[in-house]
This record gives sequence, structure tokens and C-alpha cells, in this order.
Amino acid sequence: MKAVYINSVGSVSAQKTFNNEDFLEEIVTYNDTTIRVIEPDYKAYITPAAARRMAKGIKMSTVSAKTAMEEAGVENIDAIIVGTGLGCIGDSEKFVSAIIDNKEQFLTPTRFIQSSHNTVSGQIALGVGCKGYNFTYVHSAISFESSLLDALMQIRNKEATNILVGGVDELVDHHVDTHRLIDHIKHKPVDSSQLLQSNSKGCVMAEGAHFFVLSGQKQSSTYGELVAITTYNTLSKSVLSEKVSQFLGQNGLTPEELDLAIFGNNGDIDFDSYYELLGKGIFKNTPQAYYKHLSGEFDTASGFGFWLAAKILKSQTVPTAVKLNQLEVSRPKTILLYNQYRGENHSLVLLRRC
Repeated sequence: MKAVYINSVGSVSAQKTFNNEDFLEEIVTYNDTTIRVIEPDYKAYITPAAARRMAKGIKMSTVSAKTAMEEAGVENIDAIIVGTGLGCIGDSEKFVSAIIDNKEQFLTPTRFIQSSHNTVSGQIALGVGCKGYNFTYVHSAISFESSLLDALMQIRNKEATNILVGGVDELVDHHVDTHRLIDHIKHKPVDSSQLLQSNSKGCVMAEGAHFFVLSGQKQSSTYGELVAITTYNTLSKSVLSEKVSQFLGQNGLTPEELDLAIFGNNGDIDFDSYYELLGKGIFKNTPQAYYKHLSGEFDTASGFGFWLAAKILKSQTVPTAVKLNQLEVSRPKTILLYNQYRGENHSLVLLRRC
């Protein structure tokens, strides 16, 4: 089976990740119920005139995508695949508000055009001159994984060589207010370094953009190999360990042979038990890590986890800030990412050093 390599990464997040030379050397902590990204200097990537017309999600994605393409050393790509839970929801909100305020009259189409979910992939394609396959997945908390799976299949079927894959979501007030109302966001501020000790319902909601160049060709910038992906819409706790073991077995591994398990704990007392079940069960003797205390929670937050795993494989170090237990791993070769959101949309992603 043809190998699929992660040749570059690009990240705009709540941490200082947009510079690929650093790897969580300086951790930014928060004490809030929502956190926003640390914005890079957009002028270095986008002309001011163009930036004024762009939604925040588009600007974050443009920086992240350009960073990934520059590191991979590619000017042209065969396809662009983006995952997003909400798309450019900020412009959607503004367009609907304008309809109400103007009583459905004298509306300009700009906000409507920029509010569609595939605006991000379209803008990136225009910027880099890509006329190839362009697709956006809107699959809630597995939107990013759906994009990865599409790219994985295309490269293995030799339909493409270099594919830009990413996940992006932005934070807007109306969305936050809605989720706070239904108890999906914590009611009281939480110290991000103590997220798992918050003992409360809900998550700390955030935003971010993470892009990667996947390729069928290995090169000097390669981080690792994307081995396999699987997703489940629903998965009960009673069969979770069995499904994870089955997934590893299909890829020639046992739970004991895994070097690192990265979990998507978000501090929600009602649903972090999924991770605890694995952490105290089949992975009790496996080094474990987590990341949503750094990135926050959003539909494509698993993109930050994928970025983290790729950086760990390349640097061969696990930052202290992400360690979930005290077990050490000196030279990680295989990493499993497991994520779910409120008991649904489970994903398993396996990466390997190459």
C-alpha cells in the first residue's frame, strides 16, 4: 500500500504555533471560558486591501496554508481539502443581521458570498492558483478527519501527489452565547493549566486553523507517515476499547506496542470518561498526552492534535506541557490520536515515524 507522508505543517492557534521553528517552548495560559487565537502579522501574508474583505477564518487559514506550502517547498498542489464545523460563521451572522436590520432591502451580496462553508478552500485556491480538486467537509467534530481520509485515499489511489489538507473554525459571539445557553461551555472561567481538574460541565471554546501538505513522496521536510484513519458517529463505552484494539490490530499493532496515545480531553466532566476508560484500561502502560488545555475546544480542534503528533514525531520529544501521565517515551515511532465530542463523532488517527 502506497505510503502517505506529512511533508509540512502550518498552525494558527491559541498558542504561538505559527512559527514552525518553535515547538511549544513558551506556553500561553488562559483563565476564561473562551479563548481566541494569537494572530500572526497578516500583512506578511495577505495584502491589507484583501485582508479587509476577509473573514477571520479565511485569514487564519491563508497564513496556515501558506506556511505549510512554503515548508513543503511546493508552489502548486493537486488538490485542496478543508474540514470545518461552522465555516465563516461570522459573515453568516452579519448577513442575517443585515437582513433583519434592513428589512430585507438594499442588501449587498458580499457577506452572503463569503459566508459559505467552502469560502476558505476557494480563497486558498485563488491565492495559489490551484484549479484542481477542491472540496470542503462539514462533518461536525470529524470534519478534519474526513478531509484527511479523502486525501489519504486519493494519494493511495495515485489520483494526486501533493494535497493541501486543513481544518478551520472561528469563534463568534452568537455561537458562544448559544452554546453557553445549552451548557456546552463552562459557566465559570477556568485556568487552562488546570482544565482537567475543573470538575465541571462544558468545555472552553476556541478557534484555530491547521493545514498540512500530504504527499506520496517523502522529502527532507517530512514529519511522519499517516497510516490509517477511522471514524464512528456513535460508539458506546462498552465497545470502545475493543474498537480501538481492533483498529490497531488492523495496522499490525497491539495496545502495548503503541509509543504514545494523544487524547482530546476538554475538561467536560460528563464526557472525559471516554478518555479515562482507555487511559486506565488498554493504555494504562502507555505514555499519554492531551492538548485541548492549549488549543481549546472547537469542531476541528483535532487539527491541533494532528499538528502536535507530527511535531513530536519529527522532534522526537514530547513537551512537558502536554503529558497526561508520568510514563516516558524516548523515541516515539507510533502515535494514536483519539478524539470525540460529547460522546459522538469519535475518530482514530494513526501516525508513524518514517
